[in-house]
Amino acid sequence: MSFFQLPSRHPTSYRLINLLLISSCFSIIYLFVSISIVRPSSVERAPLFDLSPPTTLDHVVFGISSSAQSWPMRKEYVRLWWKPERMRGCVFVERMPTGADKYNRTDHTTLPPICISQDTSRFRYTHGSGLKSAIRVARSVSETVALNQTGVRWFVFGDDDTLFFPENLVQTLSKYDHNLWYYIGTYSESAKQNSVFSFQMAYWGGGFALSYPLAKVLAKVLDSCLERYPHLYGDDARIFSCLTELGVGLTYEPGFHQVDLKGDAFGLLAAHPLKPLVSLHRLEDIEPVFPKMARKQALEHLLEAVKLDPGRILQQTICYDRWFQWTVSVSWGYAVQVFEAHILLPDVLPVQRTFEPWNKRDTSLPPLHMFDTRELPEDPCRRPIIFFLESVSSDHRERIKSTYRSTISEKCLESKDTSKKLKQIIVFSKKLNLDIRQLRAPRRHCCDILTSSASEVLEIGIRECREEEMIFMHV
Repeated sequence: MSFFQLPSRHPTSYRLINLLLISSCFSIIYLFVSISIVRPSSVERAPLFDLSPPTTLDHVVFGISSSAQSWPMRKEYVRLWWKPERMRGCVFVERMPTGADKYNRTDHTTLPPICISQDTSRFRYTHGSGLKSAIRVARSVSETVALNQTGVRWFVFGDDDTLFFPENLVQTLSKYDHNLWYYIGTYSESAKQNSVFSFQMAYWGGGFALSYPLAKVLAKVLDSCLERYPHLYGDDARIFSCLTELGVGLTYEPGFHQVDLKGDAFGLLAAHPLKPLVSLHRLEDIEPVFPKMARKQALEHLLEAVKLDPGRILQQTICYDRWFQWTVSVSWGYAVQVFEAHILLPDVLPVQRTFEPWNKRDTSLPPLHMFDTRELPEDPCRRPIIFFLESVSSDHRERIKSTYRSTISEKCLESKDTSKKLKQIIVFSKKLNLDIRQLRAPRRHCCDILTSSASEVLEIGIRECREEEMIFMHV
C-alpha cells in the first residue's frame, strides 16, 4: 500500500479530507479576491516598490514666467542654463514679444518655446499694491500641466531671471518619490519677507518643484482657488494657498535661492549649505558674482566650473595651516578666503553680511535673515583675503584643478601679515558624484594644505573625510 493511499475500510475519513481540501481552496480564492478589490478611483496610490529608472532631465517639464516686456532682455539668463536637446517646457507671456519673428528664426534652437497665457480677466485682484499679472503667472501651473507631455515626473517653475543648475536640480529631486505628493522649494532669505507672506511658502523666483500626481490635482482645482484668494499679493502665494487647502506642506530644500538681498551677495554664496546649488534669483538686483566683470560674463565664468563639477559648486571646505596659523575657506568654483588667524569651524561657517537687506525699511539690528550671520570688519585690510576663481580644468580621470587669484588692494599689501604675500591658490579635487545616501545625509569634505611656505602660491587638496576625522586646527 502506498504511503499516501487511504485504507479502503475508512471511506468517512476520505470524504472528510476532500471536504477540507475544497474548503481550503475556497478560502484562498476569497483571500486573493479580497486583496485585489479596486480602491476608489479618486485616490491615487503609489506602488509599494519603485522600480523605475533614475530621474533625469527627460522627466522634468519647466514652466517659466515672463512678460512681453521683460523677455527680450532676460532671455539671455535662460539661455545660460537651458538645454534644448534635453529640456521641455514653455516661457509664458501675455502676448508675443516685439521682434517675435526674429526670435522664431534665431532663438528656437537655444531657448524654450513661447506660450501665450490664457485670458485671466475673469478673476478678481483686490490687493492694493501688487500686479494683476500674478494671477496669469499662477495659472501657468495648470497651463504647463495641460501641455500633456509624456513621461513627466516633476514640474519645475521659476521666473525669467531665475538661473537653474539642471544637474543639481535633478540630483535634488531624485531623493524623493515622484509618485507621492511633493511641493519642494525654499522660503525667502529675509525673515521680514517671510513674516509678511509665509515661512512655509516656496517663492516663485527661487523656483519650486511639484511632483506629477500633485501637479495634476492642483491643475484641476487651481481656478477655484484663484477665485477665493483675490486679496493676495503674488503668484507664489496663490499656489501656496491652494496647496495648503489640498493638505500639502513645503518640503524645504536650501539649494533653491530666492535671493531677497541687495548689493554684494558674496557672503551668501561663499557660505552655501551642504546641498547642491539648484537656483539663483534676482540676478539684476545683486552685483555681478565676480568683481570687475559684467553681470552675464560673471555668470558665464561661474558656469565654467559648473560644467566640470556641478555637484561641488559653492561647496564650502575648511583647511587649517599649522605653519602660519591660517584658516582657509574654499567655496569651490567661486572663491577662497584666507583668514590670518586660527578660527574655530563653527565661527567660520556663518554668512558674512556683505549685502544689504531686501527691504530698506527693515530697521532690525542686525537685519534678520534665515541663517546665521557675522559682521565684517570695517577696515577692509582686516578682512580675510579673497581669491576669486581664475580658471578650472580637468584631466581624463576626473581630477580637477581650479585656480584662484588674489583681489587684495595695494593699500592692504603694506600689512606685515604673511597671508598678504599670497597671489594665487590652486585647489585639486575629484569630481563630486554623490549617491542617494550621500545626498540625503551630506557630510562636509576635508582638505589638506599641500604647500605652505614663503611661496606666493598655496596648494590645497580636497578629499572625503575619514570616518572619525574632525575638522579643526591640529597643533
